[in-house]
Amino acid sequence: MKRQGRRPRFKTPLTDARNLAARFARRPLKLLPPTARFLLGFLALAALTTLLLASTRPAQTSAEVYQEGDVVRAAVVSPADITAVDARETERRRETARREMPPVWNFDAWQIEDAAQTFRASWAALKQQSEARGGNSNQTNGNANSQRERAEPVWPGAVGDRPAITRAVAAHGFDAGALESLTRMIREAGGGYVYDEREESHVSPEIRVVDVHSGTQAFVSTSQSQFIPLAAARERLRGRISELTGWKLAEREALASAMLPLLRPNIAYNDGATEAARVAAVEAVPRVVVVLKRNQVLAREGDTVTAPMLGQFAALREYSHTERRPQLFIGLFLFACALYWAAWRFTEYRSTTRTLPLSAKRAFTLVCLSVLAGLVLTRAGFALAEGVAAQSTHAPTNDAGLWAFAIPFAASALLVTMLVDTQLALITAVLTALFAGLLAPGGMLTACFALVSSSAAIYGIGHYRERQSVTKAGLLIGAVNVALAFAVMLSSQKPLTLNAILLAVACGLAGGLFTAVFTAGLLPVSESLFGILTDVRLLELSNADLPALGQLALRAPGTNQHAHAVGQLAEEASRAVGANCLLTRIGALYHDIGKLAAPDYFIENQHGDNPHDRLRPSQSARIITSHVTYGLKLAQEIGLPKQIADFIPQHHGTRTLHFFLRKAQAEAADGETVDEREFRYPGPKPQFKESAIMMLADSCEAAARSLARPDPENVRTIVNKIFDAIVSDGQLDECDLSLRELTKVRDSIINSLTAIHHARIDYPGFNPPSLDPATPTLPPPDIDSEERGHGYNRPIEVPISKGGEVEDEALTSRGKV
Repeated sequence: MKRQGRRPRFKTPLTDARNLAARFARRPLKLLPPTARFLLGFLALAALTTLLLASTRPAQTSAEVYQEGDVVRAAVVSPADITAVDARETERRRETARREMPPVWNFDAWQIEDAAQTFRASWAALKQQSEARGGNSNQTNGNANSQRERAEPVWPGAVGDRPAITRAVAAHGFDAGALESLTRMIREAGGGYVYDEREESHVSPEIRVVDVHSGTQAFVSTSQSQFIPLAAARERLRGRISELTGWKLAEREALASAMLPLLRPNIAYNDGATEAARVAAVEAVPRVVVVLKRNQVLAREGDTVTAPMLGQFAALREYSHTERRPQLFIGLFLFACALYWAAWRFTEYRSTTRTLPLSAKRAFTLVCLSVLAGLVLTRAGFALAEGVAAQSTHAPTNDAGLWAFAIPFAASALLVTMLVDTQLALITAVLTALFAGLLAPGGMLTACFALVSSSAAIYGIGHYRERQSVTKAGLLIGAVNVALAFAVMLSSQKPLTLNAILLAVACGLAGGLFTAVFTAGLLPVSESLFGILTDVRLLELSNADLPALGQLALRAPGTNQHAHAVGQLAEEASRAVGANCLLTRIGALYHDIGKLAAPDYFIENQHGDNPHDRLRPSQSARIITSHVTYGLKLAQEIGLPKQIADFIPQHHGTRTLHFFLRKAQAEAADGETVDEREFRYPGPKPQFKESAIMMLADSCEAAARSLARPDPENVRTIVNKIFDAIVSDGQLDECDLSLRELTKVRDSIINSLTAIHHARIDYPGFNPPSLDPATPTLPPPDIDSEERGHGYNRPIEVPISKGGEVEDEALTSRGKV
C-alpha cells in the first residue's frame, strides 16, 4: 500500500499575517526599529519617574497631615485661588446640630385629669353601692344574709386593698369635702410633666414637647419646669396623703393604695420623631466653604496648628489630588523628559571624546536606571524618615529633616563611577539631586546635600581596583555627610542642641554606610546585566592560577613570557594616551591562548628544528592563523569577557603571512594561482585603542627580542619600521587612535624596550661569546636567555612583513638566519 505524503502547505497573505502576529506576540520589541525601541524606553523611563515624583507630598501644597496643636514643619503657601468645602468643619457643625437638637416628647395633658375623674367615679360608685344597701334593709330575715352578701359595697377600682379602701371611705361618710381634697391632691401631684424612669436616658436640658391632642409644640427646659419621674410624683402624692388630718394611718394607707396607681406618665419619648428632627437639623446646616487666595501664607514654620488651619490644609490637599493632578503629571513628565534628554546628549558627546566600556545607548540606559533606583531609594527614605519622626513627640527625633541625612543619595553616582565614567556619574548625581529636591520638604538644601555627597563619592574613590573600595567610599561619604548635615542645620536655622547634633552625625554616617551597602549589592548585578568589565574583574582575570593561564605557562612557556612582556609594553603605552591600561595588560595575557592548540609550531616555544620546514606553506599558514580561531573558541568555553576576547583576533588584524605566501607562490606550478586569503588572518582590524596598542606592542616586542644588540638606536629603528608598516597596511584605520596618540605610543614603547634591554657591565671571564658582525656564528644553545633568539645584528635583517609582523617562523632552524 502506497503511503500518502503530507499535504503541501500554501502560503497566503493570511498565513503571513498570522506568522507576523505570532512573532510580535513572542518578541514584540524585536520587531520595532532601534530608534522606536529607544524612544519607547525613554518615554517609559520618564513616566516611571513622573509617577515616583507625583506621589510625593510637596510642602507648598501641604499634603502633610497635622493634628490640632501640632507644630508646622514647613511654611504652607496657597499655590492658586482655591475654593473648597471644608468637610471637617462641615461635619463638625452638623454633628453639633444633631447633638443640640432637643429630643421630641409626646405630652398627654388629659392624663392627670383622667386619673382624677377615675378616682371620683370610683368614689361615686362606692357611695351609690352604700346607699343602695341602705334602701333594702326592710326585706325579710330569710333572705337577709344572702342579700347582705350581695349588697356589701366594694371599692370598684382594680388595684389596692379594696375592702380597706371601702371601709376608709365609708368611715368618713363619703364626705364631699374629703373627695375634693383628695382629687386636688391627684391633680397637684401629677401636675407638670411626669415621665417613666426607663426613658430617663433621653432626658436632656431642653426638650421639645408635642401635645398629642392639639399638635402644638413647645421647647421646655427640664431644669426649670416640673419635669419629674413617675416615682417622684407618686412619692409626692404619698406625702400629701400622709398629711391628711382626721384619717387613721390604716385609712391613709388604704387611700394611697387606691390613688397611687392612678398616677401615670403623661409624657413619653418619641424616638421616630426625634430622629427625623435631627436629620432635618443636619440637612439644614450649610456646607462650610474655604476660600484661599494665590500666594496666601496659611502657616509659617513653627506655628501651632489650629482648627481653621486644618480646614485650609485639607482644601490644599484636595486641590493637589484632584484639580491639579493632570497639570502636575504633565509638568513633571515634561521636566523628566528634558532632564533625561540632556543626559542623553551628554552621554553621546562623552562617548565621542572618550572610549567608554559601553555603547552610548547602553551607557545612557545604565545612567537612567541608576537614577531611577536612586529615586526609589530616596522616595522610600523620605517616607521612612517621616514615619519615624511621626512616632516621636520630642525634639530632635520628631524632625524628619534630620532623619533624612541617612538616605543614600550618593549610591547611584558611586555605582556609575565604578562601572563607567566619572563624568557620566556627575550627570547621574545632578539628576539624583534635582529629583531629591523635588521630593524633599527642604527643597534646595536637600538637593545641595545630595549633590555634594554624590560628588564626594565620584571624585573621592579613585580607581575601583579592590572590593573594599566601596567600603572606603562609604566611609568618605559618611564623613562628608556629617559636615553637610551641620551646614544644612545652620542654613535652616535648626536648634543646635547636643541631641540634634548627635542625631545628625549618626544619620550622616548611616547615609555613607547605606550608600556602600546598596552600591555593593548593585555592582555585581549591573556588571552582569550590562557586561561591564570593571577593574576588579580584570584583576581577577589576571590570577595565574586560572586554568587557561596555568596551561599557557606549562605548555607554552615562551608564549607566556611573550604575553607578559607585551602586556608590560602595552600597559605603559596605554597609560601614555589615557586608554585603559589595565584592560590592555589583561588582554595581552590572553591574546595568544590559541597557541595552546599547537605550541611547538610557534618560534618562542621551539627548542630544536622548525616543524614548518616539513610542511607545505598553506599548511603552515593554516596552523599559524588557526591560533586566532581556536583562541576565540577557547575564550568562549572559559567564559572570557568579550572585551578581552576581542584582543585575540584584533591584535593580528587582517595582515598576511607574506613569507609563506611568497614561498607558496615560488613552489606553485606554472599557471597555478595561489589564493592570498589562505595566508591572511581572519581579522577584524583593531576596533579600539587598546587592541591597536596591543598590535603595535606585540610586533615591537617580537622584533626587539630578535635583535642581537637591542641598544637604543636599534630599538628605535625597528620600532619605527614596524609602526610605519602597520600604518601603511591600513591596520589602524578602524580604531580611534589619532596620530598624536600614535606618536606617544611609539615613544612609550621605545622607552620601555630600551629600559628592558639595558646595557650590561662586562665581567672578564664570564661574558658570553661576542656577536660582533665580523663573527657571524651564533651563540651555542646553552647561551644566556638575554642573548636573544636568532641574534639579528642589524634591524634591517629582521624579517618584518608588509603588515609589520615579525615572521619568526620563516627561519629554517634555531640559530640560522
